[in-house]
Amino acid sequence: MATEIKTDLCVIGAGSGGLSVAAGAVQMGADVVLIEGGRMGGDCLNYGCVPSKALIAAAKHAHAMTTGAPFGITPVKPQVDFAAAKDHVFSAIEVIKPHDSVERFEGLGVRVIQKYARFDGPRQVLAGDKRIRARRFVIATGSSPFVPPIPGLDRIRHFTNENIFELRRKPRRLLVIGAGPIGLEMAQAHSRLGCEVVVIEGLVALGRSYEPHAKVVLEQLREEGVEIHEGTSAAIIGQHEDAIQVVSDTGSVFEGSHLLVAVGRKPNIDRLDLESAGVKATRGGITVDASLRTSNRRIYAIGDVTGGAQFTHVAGYHAGVVVKSALLGLPSKARTNHIPSATYTDPEIAEVGMTEDEARRAHGDRVEAVSFDFKDNDRAIAEGSRIGQIRVLVVRGKPVGASIVGAQAGELIQIWALAIANGLKMSAIANMVSPYPTLGEVNKRAAGAYFAKRLFGSASLKRLVRLVQRF
Repeated sequence: MATEIKTDLCVIGAGSGGLSVAAGAVQMGADVVLIEGGRMGGDCLNYGCVPSKALIAAAKHAHAMTTGAPFGITPVKPQVDFAAAKDHVFSAIEVIKPHDSVERFEGLGVRVIQKYARFDGPRQVLAGDKRIRARRFVIATGSSPFVPPIPGLDRIRHFTNENIFELRRKPRRLLVIGAGPIGLEMAQAHSRLGCEVVVIEGLVALGRSYEPHAKVVLEQLREEGVEIHEGTSAAIIGQHEDAIQVVSDTGSVFEGSHLLVAVGRKPNIDRLDLESAGVKATRGGITVDASLRTSNRRIYAIGDVTGGAQFTHVAGYHAGVVVKSALLGLPSKARTNHIPSATYTDPEIAEVGMTEDEARRAHGDRVEAVSFDFKDNDRAIAEGSRIGQIRVLVVRGKPVGASIVGAQAGELIQIWALAIANGLKMSAIANMVSPYPTLGEVNKRAAGAYFAKRLFGSASLKRLVRLVQRF
């Protein structure tokens, strides 16, 4: 017989979103049960954001040793200890891990059950020998790497983001299938750490990004020695002696020592038995309304498992929406237009709001694009980071979308996320005083470019100035 637990809120999944809901709810006075069958912290801490950025940081240090000539520093070939670089990756995880630990959440008052959960009705789940009955549930089980059914792949040892960081011996030649953010981040990091890298993409590399900005990144990766083959799908995968072979649909053959598959994600719903709870889902994820409620009104779903934008910060944002609705009974709806994204290649790409196609479909000729190049920013000149551009889409004086490629793009995009989230006008950015010299000035200069056409091209303004000068 299962031990029965009754609670106000049951959270399934201890990744970014689930942990945020559990911590917020228990500190607001709710009785909370948190269920996690895998590692606390979920994908982001253990297999995604944290380890990838730690590896990228190690690679950045290696790359810096080869690029000092313009600064009067003699380039040298770095001696890369690949296993030690991985030690750095796991040390970063270990530093953050206590914040996401069972001990911390039990200290907050959350009851943590370390088992996988499945629904056993519309208002209860089973987890190990426990049956949890709750007034409301939040599904926050995230997503996992999608491994496509390429013939031969199942017979070849391959890596995904879930196990690539455990590899402690440097790959001689890494084949990467998929040229999205994960694939290209890992491609550049491994290349800078001394691996030969070949990227195979069936469609267009960084296909969701603004094309001219994506081109800047791809040119840089190719210049560093990363091979990128677009419009080339992996058709068959096999082994030839000690090499992995990827045969493409065009007949090209690529050989390597290791294979990384980075073609997308799939929602973690297989274990949940959603039908028992009356929760509708598709292959893309759990179906939710604007309030993040599922077809069972007492069950919410947040983050990757809903099939939307798959970012840690989206799951955290969803957590706030759900806490407001489920605990306070207040109307709360999730938006998407203010959610930024960032790809942490070097240079970085960051975007928020509408793409140009979306903006023109919605607003037609009222859309105005303004831009500013990093090469004209004094800090970028001083640091040798002149490759980059900011481009902002404006409608009736308000930004509706922005794309940035260049150093620290992920940091720079935040002001546009703030502006779009709060309906600020371009004048708010133009009125801001930036410390000099900073890369952040590119944001102000983009806003200035919007007003320059109105001020310096205005015949009436010139007449006014001439009139005033007569006195």
